[in-house]
Amino acid sequence: PSPRAAGAPGTSVPHCWYQGAPREPGARWMEPGCRSCTCQQGRVLCEAVSCPVPCSHPLPAPAGRCCPSCTGCLHNGVARAEGDVFSPSDGNCTVCICLGGNISCISPECPPGSCPSSSPPDCCSCQPAKCTFRGHTYPHGARFSLDGDDCTTCVCRGGEVECSFAPCPILDCPQHQRHLGPGQCCFTCRDPPAPAGCFVDDNGVEFPIGQIWSPGDPCELCICQADGSVTCKRTDCVETCPYPIRIPGQCCPDCSAGCTYMGRIFYNNETFPSVLDPCLSCICLVR
Repeated sequence: PSPRAAGAPGTSVPHCWYQGAPREPGARWMEPGCRSCTCQQGRVLCEAVSCPVPCSHPLPAPAGRCCPSCTGCLHNGVARAEGDVFSPSDGNCTVCICLGGNISCISPECPPGSCPSSSPPDCCSCQPAKCTFRGHTYPHGARFSLDGDDCTTCVCRGGEVECSFAPCPILDCPQHQRHLGPGQCCFTCRDPPAPAGCFVDDNGVEFPIGQIWSPGDPCELCICQADGSVTCKRTDCVETCPYPIRIPGQCCPDCSAGCTYMGRIFYNNETFPSVLDPCLSCICLVR
């Protein structure tokens, strides 16, 4: 049986039992999860707490409370106190204020005009000044050539004209082969003249085109071609004889010039004494 409170004879006000403990009639208390409970006629009634928020940027509920607070503002995850004046990090000189849990922001109104410098001290945006140069007007950022050629490039920056010469490549030809053509900004290399002969590096001799010579070996002949190149070819000796004669400066041995005897050369029908026996006389006979 539920306990009963003392009252007038014949009357009683029922109490409530909640989680093993009595609750007075009409008592109110809070349960975890922001639930509000009350004891009515011996019954416990609980409901979720409703939080009307009369502001646009409320602060999170403080510890031990269920409803957020409108005393202050929460802007981009940063808590702002009541009456705090600040500028957003991504705003163009915008000023904001926290009033009654609401954030109000205003931006400055800037009249149109020219920029005083590349970095204006105020927050107003500006229209870059135009450039007047040699009777022509150019907008900010415009690029144009000087005197109608491509050698000098100019640009308009905030009312001032900056000009620079076009860069030229580095040439690898000697000074006497460099040439500046009509309408050109940079020197170019002339084509080298056609070769008049062949230059041989090993002995420093230059041969005219069509010249044939031997580079030191009598069996090798070289010719200077029309393009300045050198073509060489060796001579093959096909004539054979039992007693060939080697003539200095001649590639192939001669089989009809004479005879070779003890390192000496004798012509056909020539007589000479024998080295082995001075009483003997020898004769060269070419067969």
